[in-house]
Amino acid sequence: MIYLDNAATTKMFDECVQTFRTYSCDKFFNPSALSIASMDVQKDIAKVSKFLLEKIGANVGDIIYTGCATESNNLAIKGSMRNGAWEYVFSSGEHPSVYNVAKKLEQDGCLVHFVPLKSDGTCDLEELKKVLNEKTRLISIMHVSNETGAINDLAEISKLKQQFCPKAVLHVDGVQAFMKIPFKLSQTLVDLYSFSAHKIHGPKGIAGLYVKNKGALKELFQGGGQQFNLRSGTENVAGIMQLQTAVSLIDVEKNFENVKNLKNAFKKGISSDGVVVHDFDGSPYILNLMFFGVKGETMLHALEEKGVIVGLGSACSAKKAGNRILEEIGFSKDEIISSVRISFNAYMSENEVTDAAKIISDVYADIKRRVQ
Repeated sequence: MIYLDNAATTKMFDECVQTFRTYSCDKFFNPSALSIASMDVQKDIAKVSKFLLEKIGANVGDIIYTGCATESNNLAIKGSMRNGAWEYVFSSGEHPSVYNVAKKLEQDGCLVHFVPLKSDGTCDLEELKKVLNEKTRLISIMHVSNETGAINDLAEISKLKQQFCPKAVLHVDGVQAFMKIPFKLSQTLVDLYSFSAHKIHGPKGIAGLYVKNKGALKELFQGGGQQFNLRSGTENVAGIMQLQTAVSLIDVEKNFENVKNLKNAFKKGISSDGVVVHDFDGSPYILNLMFFGVKGETMLHALEEKGVIVGLGSACSAKKAGNRILEEIGFSKDEIISSVRISFNAYMSENEVTDAAKIISDVYADIKRRVQ
């Protein structure tokens, strides 16, 4: 099997399995208990948090551990809300775990602004300027698009925040950027940053939210007061430690260059007429293909029979018709229906991606012959 849907999830590193065993069977203690063994586990978690802050280039702040990026995004947005005539700003290109929260805020009577995307898939910063003001409470704009790989400029967005609404909270969904593209949060004004383990060869069920200032958030539910009273409940210790294991095995810069080479080799290997490669010149991990005259879903199933796994976009909305992001960028309905998402990981070989490109080209040519 050649797996090209790594933006949906990734295969877990073997080393994470041993970490899970250690912290589930040996160091299984509850970090909130008062035994020495429990306090040692609590210290281990604190070390992971310090380690992650260093990895994202944050000089100050804390890490809140959650069960998934959806929870991190919900905590960031709903936890930032305050009573009063505040305004909330989102890009139109957000993942469903942000976009659907924004729509719910709108339904509940909040003043919500959706900033359109440019043709390159990034948030239109000129339009962003128009909606920012002293009443802006929250800005939520993703780092890397899960659909196109387009990278939003956090430094420029930070400048706009400082200019028009310095007291606003800036949240970034960093799921497709964390440990994939080089960045330092210290070079931005980001207050909240979401990330997830299973996108970087860690386990499902553990994610995080970087919080620069805990006072900017309120708790969403009550409990034992763990994690600064912002996310009560016993921590998923084994998951947290597996997250550390996965992060420690990743060389971001080396992987970034490797994936660029893989993507270029893949693009060169696509040979069939009628296949349009859309490279938004962003993250090398994500690429969009459109197949003239053939549905993307048809290609997905035909390729699976040949041992190649691709995606139709966000796994959180794959069962819904259309693609909100591609439509926002300006693609037609026919183009959207004919598209698939290709997403790489840094541990693939060049032979794998060139073989996949040949299979994709051959399968498309075969389907096109049969339907014409």
